[in-house]
Amino acid sequence: MTDVLNPPSHTTVPAPGADLRASAMRPVLETPSWWWPAVAILGVIVVLGVVAWVYQVANGLGVSGYNDGAFWAIYEANLVAFIGVSYGGAVVSAILRLTHTEWRAPLTRIAEATALVTLPIGMAFIIPHLGNPSKLWELVWPPYWNLTSPILWDFFAVSTYLLATAVFFYLPLIPDAVIALDRLEDEPASTRVRVRKSLYRILVGRYASTPAERRRLNGAIGLIAIMIIPMAVSVHSVLSFAFASSSRAGYMETILPVYFVVAALYSGVALVVLTVAAARRLFHLEAYISSRHFVRLGFVMIAFGAAYLYLTFTEYLIDGYSGTTGAAAWVYQIVAGRYAIPFWIYFFAGGVIPLVIMAVRRWRTTTGVVVASTLVVLALWIKRLVIVIPPATEPLVNSPLKGSGVLAGNWGTYHFTWVPISITVAATAAIPLLLLVVFRFVPILPMAEMEEIDEAGHEANLEASV
Repeated sequence: MTDVLNPPSHTTVPAPGADLRASAMRPVLETPSWWWPAVAILGVIVVLGVVAWVYQVANGLGVSGYNDGAFWAIYEANLVAFIGVSYGGAVVSAILRLTHTEWRAPLTRIAEATALVTLPIGMAFIIPHLGNPSKLWELVWPPYWNLTSPILWDFFAVSTYLLATAVFFYLPLIPDAVIALDRLEDEPASTRVRVRKSLYRILVGRYASTPAERRRLNGAIGLIAIMIIPMAVSVHSVLSFAFASSSRAGYMETILPVYFVVAALYSGVALVVLTVAAARRLFHLEAYISSRHFVRLGFVMIAFGAAYLYLTFTEYLIDGYSGTTGAAAWVYQIVAGRYAIPFWIYFFAGGVIPLVIMAVRRWRTTTGVVVASTLVVLALWIKRLVIVIPPATEPLVNSPLKGSGVLAGNWGTYHFTWVPISITVAATAAIPLLLLVVFRFVPILPMAEMEEIDEAGHEANLEASV
């Protein structure tokens, strides 16, 4: 526990003999034997998802299991889940930057890239959700705007957040592009090298890496980091308004904005852990990303997990205790009725077990944190289904009551089909596919930032010795 709670003041120094710039540029300059097969397999999965979507466009939402008794289901849950996980990378990176936490440095590029690729994938679920893709035009063309619709405002909020996330990824990349250009000067001329040189010159622009420009760049990064946090909170809050502003029990909850934000951060940090673990293993970054990084991320994740469990308990307690017909029926169906199995899977796999793993010291390892994060990502996706499907299938008209007050007999039913399953798997595969492509063009480690922290650490040590 001592090495976790009282870490050394400088934790980004590589192992003896390790070369930071070579390690950061390795994915750009070298093609591992597994890279092309991985890209091919992931690409095929994505293509099959596109084929499934085309089939849905041709035959209607009915082939995806949607019906009059289940008008919202997996696409809406995916929209919330995929957009949600994007916030973990950006917000955690922003918070750690603002608090000047040194151990964050090897993680920031991976975390910010994860946020950048998952957000547009989540946004893309609006397309199968609409059924007819031509309706997407109504979101971007002013004459069709319905300014009273929370979905329209959510589109504006998420689009703005996507722009901020792209800027947040780009600004720290500028000094690394300068270093990468210098590094490529020693490489033999080839099409790969020429393409990357051209890209880096565009990224660098007029940046000259002088102390004054570096100060201005750090100021701009700090400003964007400050903006990212309230933007993330507002975006997922607005996303919850599409549910909370309805008249259905289970959706009409004032707690949903906070609930959605905490869930997004919880699952988002878990996805960052998985992405960092994969990058560390595949690109041999063990010299820079240690078990301490995973344990610290695990503590951040589990703090959000504890808050999410509390909000879950609060929501169901209040609705169940109120005894109102709609709320009581909804809570019963989730806790003890037709949706009890997925709910309790989420409760234990996504709530209790990760807390236990982080509480027991012997399990608080890289493997333990990765296992906990895997459970969180899967369980929070199940929980989004539990949030979306039960209220959408609850009958509002001609609903006879049993003696217990639970709505009887005529609940709607949603059945998964191969179409939404294929689209969901394709979206999941698109995340590692895009990350593999991104890190073929940009350094996987923030070289300039890590060298700056390293230099500051050496200067502090020299001053202390004097």
